[in-house]
Amino acid sequence: MAVFGQTTQPPPKRVDELIDSALMAKLEQVDIMSRKIFAGKLQGERRSKRRGISVEFADYRHYTHGDDLRFVDWNIYARLDKLFLKVFLEEEDLSLIVAIDSSASMNWGNPSKFVFCQRLAMALGYIGLTNHNRVSLYAFDSEGLQPLPSLRGRRRTRDMGEWLLNLEPAGSSAFTDSMRSIALSRQGKGVMVILSDFMYKEGYERGLRYLAGSGYDTFCMQVLSPEEIDPSKHGLAGDLRLTDIEDEDTAEVTVSAALLKRYKENLNGYCGQLREFCVRRGMMHLTIDTGTDLTALLMDYLRKRGLVK
Repeated sequence: MAVFGQTTQPPPKRVDELIDSALMAKLEQVDIMSRKIFAGKLQGERRSKRRGISVEFADYRHYTHGDDLRFVDWNIYARLDKLFLKVFLEEEDLSLIVAIDSSASMNWGNPSKFVFCQRLAMALGYIGLTNHNRVSLYAFDSEGLQPLPSLRGRRRTRDMGEWLLNLEPAGSSAFTDSMRSIALSRQGKGVMVILSDFMYKEGYERGLRYLAGSGYDTFCMQVLSPEEIDPSKHGLAGDLRLTDIEDEDTAEVTVSAALLKRYKENLNGYCGQLREFCVRRGMMHLTIDTGTDLTALLMDYLRKRGLVK
């Protein structure tokens, strides 16, 4: 549900309008990070804290009957007459899932919420592809899920970019059904990022509950435009007729200082409730202004919040 009206920002037409070469070079220096330890289905390129047999030495442990003798340290046995096994850090495969709200309400704001989400999804996906993670993208609206599943490797960057460029925001969000479908897709455990304004008439609670039990390390990025965060700075005044661009509900209001104050209080309360709901379920909630510089967001803010390293 949008607050005021539509964006005047033109949509990107080329992949390099989503992220340019300068940002790509910086993104190659970072990786997606999970706050949890996952056991991947495939042996990938991710270091985890889980002990196993791989390539990087971690420690020793005493030999027990049935252990693989190939990993006995015979030099220690010659000195101590005791059997010790070498223990290595196991490399794990990590999934990155990015779900983008493509409902009509996202097509609003200057800068546009939807364009900002396209660019952020492209950047996060590029980090995942560069580090050989499995990357899946979804767009969700009233028409259902539009999937782009199981990408791997930098060569899939253009496929991902073109898929993002072809998305068009329309309809309502259908958030609950979409999150249920993603949770039931059983793609393995990993990091899930939801890019949305989270302004759903149906509510966000049921949809997030589906994800809470799915094993994902979930980041809820609530993307809002500057006009939504503080409309008093954007010339909103007088008698207005507001129309919801998803279902065309209308409301007539007289904008005053008291109304704007109450609006800000309601918005802060709503965001606070969403944050508390997420925290109780082990999810990370972030409120992001579309006026935020994307490089600073990725290289600084999201590092501090534990999504990239």
